[in-house]
Amino acid sequence: MRQNLYMARLLILAALAGGLWAQEKKQDAVLPKQDPKPAEEQLPPEEDAGAKKQEYTFNPVRSKRDVQVGDFYLKKGDFKAAVARYKEATLWNEGNAEAFLRLGEAEEKRGAPKAAKAAYQKYLELAPEAKNAPEVKKRLEKLP
Repeated sequence: MRQNLYMARLLILAALAGGLWAQEKKQDAVLPKQDPKPAEEQLPPEEDAGAKKQEYTFNPVRSKRDVQVGDFYLKKGDFKAAVARYKEATLWNEGNAEAFLRLGEAEEKRGAPKAAKAAYQKYLELAPEAKNAPEVKKRLEKLP
């Protein structure tokens, strides 16, 4: 008895599946074939935010956050990542003297004296009266 019930259910499911399959085939036959679009029209719009070029507007909060993340990488010894975050911070706020100072330090540790020199010069331009300005000037003189 139970076996007959299972067989009946199985036959019903098979019939339903066959009916759906036949219905799909009928719809395919009814729809007219469309010409494929040229390759450039088939491409989806760019959805990856990382692939778009970043537009920077004044954002001191984002700049400060990037400096903090750069400090994290600098402490870990990942100088390349630290440099990237400090550069990002300077793009969000071109007047962020701390970002330029840290960028100079990271570039110096990374072994890029020219980039470090440029960052230190920008720092001194933004904060000529800072407490550590004499120290930064000495570092600047030591760089090739």
